[in-house]
Amino acid sequence: MTDLRYPIGKFTYDGSLAEDQKQKFLDDIAGAPTNLRAAVKGLSERQLDTPYRPDGWTVRQVAHHVPDSHLNAYVRFKLALTEDEPTIKPYAEDRWARLADTQATPVEVSLALLDSLHDRWVRLLHSLNPEDWKRTFHHPEMGVMNLEKTLALYAWHGRHHVAHITSLRERSGW
Repeated sequence: MTDLRYPIGKFTYDGSLAEDQKQKFLDDIAGAPTNLRAAVKGLSERQLDTPYRPDGWTVRQVAHHVPDSHLNAYVRFKLALTEDEPTIKPYAEDRWARLADTQATPVEVSLALLDSLHDRWVRLLHSLNPEDWKRTFHHPEMGVMNLEKTLALYAWHGRHHVAHITSLRERSGW
């Protein structure tokens, strides 16, 4: 049986990205809002409140988590581009997923946020030169992260959470 926590596998990074890999990851980031929107399209409130796996987040929590996480990523990119190896602040994503706004806000609000956020983020990403991709930030839990690795991580992250929803839909016949 596939590990429901990692429907596309765990994140891996093999080092510096070739241009075609970087372009694929840029495309993944650009497509994440459309893919998340398609994944939740037509789901009922009951379905949105269904965990994607036993003891996992609900579809609603996942739909709100992606823009929460990608907002943090966007800020990390901007900090790394404007400061010398800044130390970023991690956040307790499991606690964010349980806050009242996650429970009470329609998923469309987070889908719209993700659309706008990714519009800005993709514009920023396309403006980077080869030296910019080497810029770094310090993550207190993950160590020093360069922007190439961070691009790969968040390209994976969007696909990872979309797959949580689409695999649940497939298993449930939705």
